[in-house]
Amino acid sequence: MARRRDGGSSEGPLGSQENFAGGLGAVRRALWYLRSYKGEAFGAFVALMLSSAASLATPQLIAYAIDYGIAPRSLNVILLAVGGLVAAALLRGLFQFLQGYLAERASQGVAYDLRNDLFAKIERLGFSYYDRVETGQLVTRLTSDVEQIRTFVGSGVVQLAAAAVMLVGTTVLLFSLDWRLALVALSIVPVIFVLLLRFVRRIGPLFRGVQQTLGRLNSMLQEDLAGIRVIRIFAREDYESSHFRSINDELLEKNLATVRIFSNNFPFVFLLANLGTLAIILFGGLQVIGDNLSIGELVAFNTYLGFLLFPILTIGFLAAGISRAGASSQRVFEVLDAPLEVQDVPDAVPLPPIHCRVEFDEVSFRYPGDEREVLQDVSFCAEPGQTVAILGTTGSGKSTLVNLLPRFYDVTGGSVRLDDYDVRDVTLASLRSQIGIVLQSPLLFSGSVRDNIAYGRPDATQEEVEAAARAARADEFIRALPDGYDTVIGERGVGLSGGQRQRIAIARALLIDPRLLILDDSTSAVDAETEAVIQESLDQLMRESHRTVFVIAQRVSTVRDADLILVLDEGTIAARGTHEELLRDSELYNEILGSQILAGETVV
Repeated sequence: MARRRDGGSSEGPLGSQENFAGGLGAVRRALWYLRSYKGEAFGAFVALMLSSAASLATPQLIAYAIDYGIAPRSLNVILLAVGGLVAAALLRGLFQFLQGYLAERASQGVAYDLRNDLFAKIERLGFSYYDRVETGQLVTRLTSDVEQIRTFVGSGVVQLAAAAVMLVGTTVLLFSLDWRLALVALSIVPVIFVLLLRFVRRIGPLFRGVQQTLGRLNSMLQEDLAGIRVIRIFAREDYESSHFRSINDELLEKNLATVRIFSNNFPFVFLLANLGTLAIILFGGLQVIGDNLSIGELVAFNTYLGFLLFPILTIGFLAAGISRAGASSQRVFEVLDAPLEVQDVPDAVPLPPIHCRVEFDEVSFRYPGDEREVLQDVSFCAEPGQTVAILGTTGSGKSTLVNLLPRFYDVTGGSVRLDDYDVRDVTLASLRSQIGIVLQSPLLFSGSVRDNIAYGRPDATQEEVEAAARAARADEFIRALPDGYDTVIGERGVGLSGGQRQRIAIARALLIDPRLLILDDSTSAVDAETEAVIQESLDQLMRESHRTVFVIAQRVSTVRDADLILVLDEGTIAARGTHEELLRDSELYNEILGSQILAGETVV
């Protein structure tokens, strides 16, 4: 199927039919979520049946009033009919209220369950999934798409059921009044259904395109809000505004395309409905003149014709809702059905407390969908308590290598072992609970400083939190904050300097007392003075903690003190050894020290 630059697809008739069928299947699957709300759904259906019965009784009461009250001028009959109409109206209003209330409760429950399931799945999806999918698309599916499903479940399903009940009930009553006139009235129904089917097949792909474009708009908005400082630095406000406007224009055009589909189809439906009314008046009038039908029965028949056309038109309007809900349901279930590329194997065992001997055995790795191997036959061993420094040219696979330790990705060849346990054979929770990671760009959450440090151990005592902060050289500046450890910081740590965020991230990693500590270029984003403070803390921790440490190095002191240095080049280990050995034997190592290690230090 040809792909457009905007991420949509060029749909032929077959593609539209496949999307329509797939959308209906996704809607049926979404409706299965109603099984948790059987009481509300059943109550809404019963209320719907009673409300429809009250509505269907109304024309009969009108016919009775005309034929036996107005024509013979019988006040008692008229009053009796009026009383019946009032009772029917009250009952209809009561049951419609119950129907709407119970259906809304059920739909809110469905949306609640869908959001929970989606968020739980998003939390478990592998990193490779996020490498391929825009965050804004996920936000749109969790919000707008779920709301589209909720709207259909809450009102669309009820209206569809009401239309079906009214259609069947009205058809039966029409034939009971006069079968010949009923055939005349029903002659327009097949034509209307053909128009509505054509409408549904065309509107479905358009709604899917609208939701995809809305996701792109959300992605850009989220990206711009996160990068607002960079935009201001480079004075790119006008460019970003123009870019946003172009996507917004595309969204407007797709919405207008759906409006044009409505405008091109429903006038013909209303025209056919009016022709049906004209036919009833003509043939029904002839029946009355021939004494085969009473005036009251003709009025009731014409009212029932309205009841017949109303559900048909309702189904037509709901077809758009079905298509919209189908497009949203497909997008939601695309996420729910996405395979978990990294998960516990069925016989996974908890990883016991490790001494942390790390072994890479002929490890190869390629990212999903990429034919190029980022790592090729990488083999080495780190003994417990050793510090392993990783250097390499840009794109050589340094971060990829350390990402295989906590199973952010799974190897495509070979194995990674901790204390002779293949990391794929142990549970993710027990594996990652013994690994501390400090990323190059630390992420802090909105909340207190204490909560951020204790993120990996929410039950940690205040003394333990403060001890971790002292070890990371963060305690002093935290106490200087307005509320100390209870100071609430903004999203992503807004209000703190880069060095302060980095030290809180280090304290967060240290609090879980990891046996394996991974430092992914963790001091590159701070000034020299702050870096010296952080590095002094890290150097002391690496010397005293007896942890196994992997560090992507950016300082000569880290490289010089490491027990093992791995030099990566194009996914392979080009050289390994101590600082002195590599200075003597590796030309690439000397080039990297001269070009990538921070300036201002002397290599000895």
